[in-house]
Amino acid sequence: MAETEEKITIGEVEDIILLPWRIKMPARIDTGARVSSIDARDICIDGGMVEFSLPKEYGGTLIRLPMKGKQKVKSAQGSMKRAVVEIEICVGTKRFFTTVNLVDRSKMDYPFLLGRNILAHGFVVDVSKSNILQPTCPAGTPQ
Repeated sequence: MAETEEKITIGEVEDIILLPWRIKMPARIDTGARVSSIDARDICIDGGMVEFSLPKEYGGTLIRLPMKGKQKVKSAQGSMKRAVVEIEICVGTKRFFTTVNLVDRSKMDYPFLLGRNILAHGFVVDVSKSNILQPTCPAGTPQ
């Protein structure tokens, strides 16, 4: 019989850290979203690379990453294709690489939407709570 990993409970909103930049930001957990989204400003695609800035309140860091593709996303604003990149994040004590799509979330309450692709890393959601875990990832390699 396979050993089952203990699930980590997270709330409706949790802080995450973007690595390697060590940028902490709040994330809204959305079990209805297949893939996570990050608030990306001034998105510029150049060949196989995509460049974007984080919101000023999270340092305004300019990030340049290889584009993993484009994803068709349906939202309240309609259907659109978004650039997808792979980033490393820290949620609670877990550190891992995941894909996120890039979109201007300036009209949203949270700069990061945490979807099912991240929840699959061993998380369950208790929507009656928020900020259960602080991101405290150890240095070293992702899990």
